[in-house]
Amino acid sequence: MSALKIGVPIETQANEKRVALTPEGVKSLVEKKFEVIVQKGAGVKSGNADEAYQTSGATLADSAEAVYAAADLVVKVNGPNDADGGADALRQGGAILSFLFPTANQKTVQALAARNVDSFAMELIPRITRAQSMDALSSMSTIAGYRGALLAATHLPKFFPMFMTAAGTLPPARVFVIGAGVAGLQAIATCKRLGAIVEAFDVRPAVKEQVESLGARFVEIDLKMDDAEDASGYAKEVSGDTHLKELELIGKRVAKVDAVITTALIPGRPAPVLITKDMVKHMALGSVIVDLAAPAGGNCEATVPGQIVTVDGVTIVGSTTLLSDMAADASRMYSKNITEFLLNLAPEGEIKIDMEDQIIRETLVTHEGKVTHEPTRMALEKGGGA
Repeated sequence: MSALKIGVPIETQANEKRVALTPEGVKSLVEKKFEVIVQKGAGVKSGNADEAYQTSGATLADSAEAVYAAADLVVKVNGPNDADGGADALRQGGAILSFLFPTANQKTVQALAARNVDSFAMELIPRITRAQSMDALSSMSTIAGYRGALLAATHLPKFFPMFMTAAGTLPPARVFVIGAGVAGLQAIATCKRLGAIVEAFDVRPAVKEQVESLGARFVEIDLKMDDAEDASGYAKEVSGDTHLKELELIGKRVAKVDAVITTALIPGRPAPVLITKDMVKHMALGSVIVDLAAPAGGNCEATVPGQIVTVDGVTIVGSTTLLSDMAADASRMYSKNITEFLLNLAPEGEIKIDMEDQIIRETLVTHEGKVTHEPTRMALEKGGGA
């Protein structure tokens, strides 16, 4: 049996600096008898030189075309896009592992199925104990939460910690974090380390203990548990009455703090609007909103994805490159997630589509020319797609 060939092309999405496999990841795979082909320059923007890949056992390829032609399975950060030739760049009958967001990228999914490509989506890794080392969403959310806290501190025209100076005592900043998932918890922890007074809100009462363990105050709202989270523990879209209660609470809190960090996302859907333009009007001059949901449209009605804007005296940060801006560690974490997934997918050096394995079953998007991801398949049928 020949070794399974893993291909790593340069990421082509605008402003993307991450790479799917670092030299450490390559070394782990080569030790398990995989063969890894890396496009020259693939890791440069994340601080990984071609020489490091060679030392780790990778073969360097001069072009993306050479990587796609040689690889049995291509690993990427972002899914196929027009800049890299899309699904047509992949070998007929090949495989790809990346972030795909299939329900939002139905044409790409259809193209992958048409080329008989086995595709796996890293954002669909189930939240089970066995898959923790593969959980790329948590890895990236950790980075987003950390960066969000730093951006809030950078743009706020005040100190985060309390300062006692000859000119008097300067009070600490007050920060309100909306959403206490991985990103929110990391934002809380980082803001606390910087000396701010932090409070947090989440529709899931189950996260109260985690918020308080980090030294923040949990702002509660009276909700039923089944109206707040899905079976995987992710926050879900709440009912109309609950959303009104949510907005009322948030409106009261944002008017009393210096900085707000929003992290609320609903898988496969646009980000819910939790801060209206009217709420922004009632915030203090010079206050800051860091909208970590900007790539999905934003939690703030005034957010402009990819830009920093000032609205009614409030700075609103809608950065969409937080992960790329931390390319070195983001790549290191993602590479570990990818490596662990590959070792599970091909334990004997050959891809094994084991539908009894929850990890493989839930991440598999296309297989044998068909769309296997149920929500995407249903969306395609509803929209008249094949």
